[in-house]
Amino acid sequence: MKKICLFIGICAASTAWAQVKDYPVKSVGFTSVQLTDSFWLPRLRTNHLVTIPASFERCENTGRVKNFEMAAAHSGKFCTTFPFDDTDIYKTIEGASFSLSLFPDKKLEAYIDSLIVKVGRAQEPDGYLYTARTINPAAPHAWAGPERWVRERELSHELYNSGHLYEAAFAHYYATGKKTLLNIALKNADLVCSVFGPGKRQVAPGHEIVEMGLVKLYRITGKAAYLETAKFFIEERGHYNGYDRNSKDPWKSGAYWQDDKPVTEQYEAEGHAVRAGYLYAAMADVAALTGDKSLLQAVDTIWQNMVSYKMYVQGGLGAVPSGERFGNNYELPNTTAYNETCAAIAGVYWNYRMFLLHGDAKYMDVLEKMLYNGLISGLGLDGKSFFYSNAMQVKHSFTHKQLEPERAGWFECSCCPTNLTRLIPSIPGYVYAQKDSNVYANLFVASSATLKVAGHTVAINQQNQYPWNGNLVFTISPAKKPAAFNFLVRIPGWAQNTAVPSGLYTFAGNNTPPPVIRVNGVPVTYHMEKGYAVLARTWKKNDRVEVVLPMEVRKIKANEHVKEDAGKVALQRGPLIYCGEWADNNGSTGNIIIPSEAVFATAWRPQLLNGVTVITSQVPVVKVSNNGEQVSTSSQTFTAIPYYAWANRGKGEMMVWFPEKITDIDLLSSKPEDKIILK
Repeated sequence: MKKICLFIGICAASTAWAQVKDYPVKSVGFTSVQLTDSFWLPRLRTNHLVTIPASFERCENTGRVKNFEMAAAHSGKFCTTFPFDDTDIYKTIEGASFSLSLFPDKKLEAYIDSLIVKVGRAQEPDGYLYTARTINPAAPHAWAGPERWVRERELSHELYNSGHLYEAAFAHYYATGKKTLLNIALKNADLVCSVFGPGKRQVAPGHEIVEMGLVKLYRITGKAAYLETAKFFIEERGHYNGYDRNSKDPWKSGAYWQDDKPVTEQYEAEGHAVRAGYLYAAMADVAALTGDKSLLQAVDTIWQNMVSYKMYVQGGLGAVPSGERFGNNYELPNTTAYNETCAAIAGVYWNYRMFLLHGDAKYMDVLEKMLYNGLISGLGLDGKSFFYSNAMQVKHSFTHKQLEPERAGWFECSCCPTNLTRLIPSIPGYVYAQKDSNVYANLFVASSATLKVAGHTVAINQQNQYPWNGNLVFTISPAKKPAAFNFLVRIPGWAQNTAVPSGLYTFAGNNTPPPVIRVNGVPVTYHMEKGYAVLARTWKKNDRVEVVLPMEVRKIKANEHVKEDAGKVALQRGPLIYCGEWADNNGSTGNIIIPSEAVFATAWRPQLLNGVTVITSQVPVVKVSNNGEQVSTSSQTFTAIPYYAWANRGKGEMMVWFPEKITDIDLLSSKPEDKIILK
């Protein structure tokens, strides 16, 4: 198995830059961390045993695999809907490769090998790989254009396909040491680098990810052209003359593609949220690897805009269904919220790279919010049902069209299910990081890890019941002799009365006790540095660090400029955002009031939704008579479940933001035509 760090390993090579640069903070590879917990480990197993096999099966049944077979034969007709359907195979191979590192599986490995053979046969002699054209070059997919690359800026997705190929090849090589898929990817990348660049074909990719993929190939090979081409694609944005820069229409202006102005002049998260997230992650990569300060400043500014104005309370990105895109500042509607699952995945990639750049816990706080809420909500507890978009409210009303009120087994555009297969098994790689003699504990997952710290081999064992319990235990054991280094434990923003690292959301009240830290049973004072409690000492075998994080139920309020959330509260406990669902609340959630004086209790329900802690309270609910003429209130037990777990028991109402007063509620009676708004 190749020991290549997922984010920071670079082979020695001559480059266009005077010295090899990289992220200041180094990721600890996911194979160095073995999970033992009851939250993530079952999800990784379900991904391996259910999600990945189901994804491959659906790729077979829907013709995605057949497209490669027909491309190899140069005959037939492209038999799926979108020219980017090739990527569903690439993404599932990527996820399956990661999973093989965690759960060795000869049968799965052999199947992957057979798919790679089909992919290789579909590749044209010069490296071009795009079944939507190769099957029948005289009549390619309608989005592809008559010649290679001519519609890349908009619809063809040729470079998007290449990017996911590179990502899959990196993972497969990393997990197995085999070069079969890597060789295919390198051949394609060499073609891309020969076609695109200064003085050659100049275009900003319509759907970003090729930039991230090229960076990963650079990490394996050290070939400067890969990094240079990634940088070129980023810098090419904003130079196309075919857009109306003054138009408010994101398509006409180029903003939908993040192509309305050069990236160093972009100050807001804009356009299609998935494309944007991949671009911003690549900007961080290239800024780290080249030392480009203008890119660094740009991505810092865009991140601050996103977290201050354009992120949902559960970490979702992309508010507007039209174009699956970011809206204006504070444009965060509930009933039409889009929140594509792929956007949350892109958000994780982006925020982790921001942490590697700056070593600041605020980026891990946002990553944690996305990971535990708006990302895994996209995957059903059965491992084979999905959300493409992730709603913030579902109404029981025939007069209101819901975007996606229940899960589906597959989508015609199946980017989200296959994207989940590749993200889930990589989670162990986000737990720890290092910088010189500093070890960062970023995610709280029961696990065992082995690290090299200042020349010492150090074992770190985590024990906890996170996210249900805030009592964390780390056992630190240098292998041979005591080792001096700093152990930095992330103290989440939510444990410091900070809902998000901006003024977009705040907690009501400020009465949460501070975290407590003990070393070998003795309470210690600690200083905070960029959101981390810094524990500096010479560590000996079996030194024990205990961290107690407050796990009170907190009420969240949105900034007053978020109009739909005015007068409303959301609930959070630990890292989890909660929602009310019909199944626990007498069939309705749209009539629930959570007054300012509400008192909350929590209880562990092992038989509910694979085991969850629920929040309960006695609250008023509004009832409307059948004839719509009378309104009354009564007291009812309100039950909230973690947001990620909704829609696993059938179709019905769901709410995240609850009014504090009856004057703020939008009431729906049992009759669809009787809509009553009290103001």
